[in-house]
Amino acid sequence: MTAVLEARALKRDYQVKRGLFSEPAAVKALAGVSFSLESGKTLAIVGESGSGKSTLARLLTLIEVPTAGALLIDGEDVAHADAATRGRLRREIQMVFQNPYGSLNPRQKIGKALEEPLLVNTSLRAKEREAAARDMMRKVGLRPEFYDRYPHMFSGGQRQRIAIARALMLKPKILVLDEPVSALDVSIRAQVLNLLAALQEELQVAYVFISHDLSVVRHIADRVMVVYLGHAVETGSRDAIFSAPQHPYTRALLSATPVADPQAKKERIILSGELPSPFNPPRGCSFHPRCPLAFDRCRVEEPPLDVKQGREVACWAVAADSIDLAPC
Repeated sequence: MTAVLEARALKRDYQVKRGLFSEPAAVKALAGVSFSLESGKTLAIVGESGSGKSTLARLLTLIEVPTAGALLIDGEDVAHADAATRGRLRREIQMVFQNPYGSLNPRQKIGKALEEPLLVNTSLRAKEREAAARDMMRKVGLRPEFYDRYPHMFSGGQRQRIAIARALMLKPKILVLDEPVSALDVSIRAQVLNLLAALQEELQVAYVFISHDLSVVRHIADRVMVVYLGHAVETGSRDAIFSAPQHPYTRALLSATPVADPQAKKERIILSGELPSPFNPPRGCSFHPRCPLAFDRCRVEEPPLDVKQGREVACWAVAADSIDLAPC
């Protein structure tokens, strides 16, 4: 199946002023991330705060352009396209934000909020826009009488349904979901996740699901990409990542995930130190200052993302012919 979205070595640097007499510093927020995504599939991107997840989301939704690399939607490189092409392809990828209330205009009725993407991007008449908005409300489980209500009149779960409906109004091929359920209660969270799964099955839209909650990722993802300090350190199927994580960072993340079974035995891996500064990333492997398995090669040479044990892993300590970590 042809990839609907493909990233090739995406990089994003920011120039930051450090003072009146100091040279600007470069923040390497994203350091060469690659992946592909097919229609009707979900790629989850996980990592701790500061790993580059939100930067990647801004690049994917064309809010920012990459410093280097290529971003392809249906085979067209939008990172280096002209304004007309970018405008046309921007409709194919939409975003659902973490805060459902902050992403809605409190002075705008939700019916008009849903119609707005059609008003800006299509030539549909008023009655056609209203019919499309009401149809989308039905798909996301909102009652018809909600059309003329304001955002403050809804619960958090209902607001997120409105945000999802608005993102789908232009019938995009890709949705970028940035922590879409982290602000919701647990019971409502399950309802929204089930809604996303149902919409994906019906519309065959692809999801890029950004989250720090691995229990949610395990429920919704087809593939998982683990990022650390702007690098993809492990990428593979959901089952491969959760059943036999290979990279030490992935193992540490999974060890912190709560388990419902009180009798289950689980190793808790505590990482020492803090996330290194993106102003001055470490030489060699970006994870080596915190890695319990680091050895001399890790400190001087950056590991490539190689296929090992049915997934891609960037780690010198992971052996290619064993599911266990290589000795140091």
